[in-house]
Amino acid sequence: MQKTLLKATNIAHAFDYPLFSDINFSIQEQESIAILGRSGSGKSTLLHIFSSFIKPNSGEVELLGENLYSLKEDKIEDIRRNELGIIFQAHYLFKGMKAIENIEIATLLSNQKIEDSLLERLEIKELMNQKIGELSGGQQQRISIARVLSKKPTLIFADEPTGNLDKETANLVMDVLLEYIQKHNAGMILVTHDEEMAKLCNKNYRLENQILEEF
Repeated sequence: MQKTLLKATNIAHAFDYPLFSDINFSIQEQESIAILGRSGSGKSTLLHIFSSFIKPNSGEVELLGENLYSLKEDKIEDIRRNELGIIFQAHYLFKGMKAIENIEIATLLSNQKIEDSLLERLEIKELMNQKIGELSGGQQQRISIARVLSKKPTLIFADEPTGNLDKETANLVMDVLLEYIQKHNAGMILVTHDEEMAKLCNKNYRLENQILEEF
């Protein structure tokens, strides 16, 4: 029986205006779920709620069997470091450092090793000794994805990870992410505008008119 990695119950949140309410959602091992929606619909905020960075106005998030927002901050930090992989459209790499050094930071913190097979699969192995500032945007994004996957996360949160990539590279990245969750019994929640990328996932949801619905 597959384990539930995340379960959200009755989530509601607002800033100056209501974003969404009564959201119920769950994801299991080896499952990939895409959340689609227009700009401003609250997709990224919902992802931040699921991934421990924004406490919702109401509702509960159970993450890896723990009631997330009842935990102390050091326990949440421990979960982020060892269990969660977060991929942003902006890759937040250290530009003065080599590609390999950027990846090593994550593996040292999580006590993992860098796998050559992952670097080869992402077609970045030959870039390891180059500094980040010397690489193209697409190469940098693949380095950031290698950094996230090298720490062996149980649950991946990906916010428009292919938004700045050409179609061929976007498909490569999605293939690698989907292969990873199958191999490691992990899960992935993908926020995207790209319906083609969304269709590669097991399930699709749309956030619209403050409601999250599967379609």
